Order: sequence, then C-alpha cells, then structure tokens
Amino acid sequence: MAFVFFVGAVVAVLALFAFYGQGSSQPKKRDHGLLSRSESRYSSLSVFEKLGVSINECNTFRTFLDRFTTYDEVVAAIKKTGMLRSDLIIGIDFSASNEWQGRKTFNTRCLHDVSNSKLLNPYQKVLTIMAAMMEQFDSDNQIPMFGFSDKVCRNNRVVSLAKDGKQCRGFQEVLERYAHHATTTELGGPTCLAPIIDRAIEIVEEKRSYHILLLVTDGQFDGSRADIHAIIRASRYPLSIVLVGVGDGPWDTLRRFDDKLLSRHFDNLQFVSYHDVVSNCLNPETALALHILMEVPDQYAAIRDLGYYTAGRSEQEIKDRSDENMNGIIGFGASVIQGTQLTTASQ
Repeated sequence: MAFVFFVGAVVAVLALFAFYGQGSSQPKKRDHGLLSRSESRYSSLSVFEKLGVSINECNTFRTFLDRFTTYDEVVAAIKKTGMLRSDLIIGIDFSASNEWQGRKTFNTRCLHDVSNSKLLNPYQKVLTIMAAMMEQFDSDNQIPMFGFSDKVCRNNRVVSLAKDGKQCRGFQEVLERYAHHATTTELGGPTCLAPIIDRAIEIVEEKRSYHILLLVTDGQFDGSRADIHAIIRASRYPLSIVLVGVGDGPWDTLRRFDDKLLSRHFDNLQFVSYHDVVSNCLNPETALALHILMEVPDQYAAIRDLGYYTAGRSEQEIKDRSDENMNGIIGFGASVIQGTQLTTASQ
C-alpha cells in the first residue's frame, strides 16, 4: 500500500510540473548578463508561484559563476546592475599563524613584515590594489578598518585601526594605519571571522547602504560554527564579503565558505587566493582586481531582487556620475588596467 501511495505522489508531482510548466509558446528572453554557476535547484518556479509560495520562502540557493575574463567585463556588468557606489569595510587578520604562513610565498618572512619599505608585504599589496580599484565606487571617502584575532581581540572582538577609532579618511590613511599596526600589534588568535562580520552588519544597519567587506587573512582556522552562522546571518543584508587569502594556505575551509553554505539567502561570499591569482598571469594587479570584484555584479543584483537595498538616487545624482567613472580603466601606479585577457590558476 505504501508503494501505491508513493507512485501516486510521483505521478501527481509530474502532472503539476507538466500543467503549470506550460507557458507561452514564445520562450522568454533571458538576460545573460546575470547568470549563475548553477541554475536554481527547481527547474521552474511557476509551480511554487501558483501554489502561493514566495520564491524567498523556497530554498533556491545557488552559487555564482566566476564568469568574467577581463576587468572591463566585470566593471561593465557592475554598471549594468545600476550600482554607482559602494561603501567599503576592511578587516585585517593579526593571528599568530601569519608568522609562518609566508614560508613558501613570502620568502619565509612574516606576512605582516613591513621592515623593507621597497618590498610590500601581501597585505599591503591587496590594500594598495583595493584602494585604486574602489576609488571609483567609494562616495564618502570614509573607510572603517578593523583588526581581528590579535592577542587582545582573540576570537571575540575587533579593534578599530583608524586614527580616530572610527574610520579612515581615504585610502592613504588605510595604508598608513595598517603599516603602523603591523609593527605594534601583538599577533595572537585563535582566528575567528564572526566578530568582524557582525561588526560589518552593524555598520550596514546604521548606514542603510550597500557595502563590500574586504577580509584579508592567512586562512588558518577550522571554520567554527560561529563563523558559519555569521556568514549566513550576513546574507540577510546588503553586504558582499570578499575573503582574500594570503600566504601558503591551504584554503579548504575558505573554499567551503564560498560554495558550500547552502543556508544563505544568496551567495554573499567570494574567496580569492592571492598567490594563485598573481603568480600565474602577466598583469597581477589587474588579475587580483578582477577576482575581487568577480561576483559583485551578481551579488548586487541578488541584493536588489531580495529587496535588501533600494538605492535612493536622484536623476541628477545618476547624471552627475558620468560613465567615465565606470570605464574600467584605473591606474595602478605606472600601470593601467585596460581589460587585459587573463589566464589564472583559479579559473
């Protein structure tokens, strides 16, 4: 008898899909500017809509595809979503494992070593590239910057790295304050992302605007339940998280954070392995900038679709922000990003 009921249920489900899946004879055109790595686990949402179930009430999590090959492409996609500005939050990992995580990729030196002014450490390189890249999107030049997982903060708090204890005024202060704390902060641990993610959520709630949270870390932690819950919690806010891993790795936990947390409301986290990206291409600055922004277009579109953020821009504000700010050409010192085709290990 149980088998009969099972067969009947299967037939009923197939009948529902066959009936409600019939739409217009003309297929709808899809906007291929916003595709995902994997389609929704449901082949059609019409059944759920007919049954009165909102898409937000269904577990339709999908990860986003690393689908761009040039910096110009990702900037054009960002422009297409309507994103004209973004606020930035920065978090720096001061855990003790930074002492030995540069054995292979930083000539055995501590990843926070700033003793050689002519040789930037990996943290400085990431911050320098992020500074040039975000200059076109940042609107108020106010950047909250925090340290986490040092000997004082451990795994339960963060500390502001800004001079006034609140936020840095521009990227020059970001670089200066990092260099100062790299020489004065006592490394500690254990590494935990939850405190910095929760602090970012508080800032997003206060400012009610879209933010990108840049976390630079050596990635040496197990991925506690607190970290997982914080990432899932952040997916309820207009917040994109970019995790840049510096040092030798391994990166298994961070890769799982990127693709395997299916309880999130959208794919809110992008992991970038710094060494893998910059060591296998001709234009390392361009490559890193591309990978940092890789999922931002899809994330921002998802945030808008979920209703987390409605940009209150006036027509005049949109007009004032000309296309020159989105042309995908940004100077990195003497070099210029101009949509160079990339071949990297992470693609």
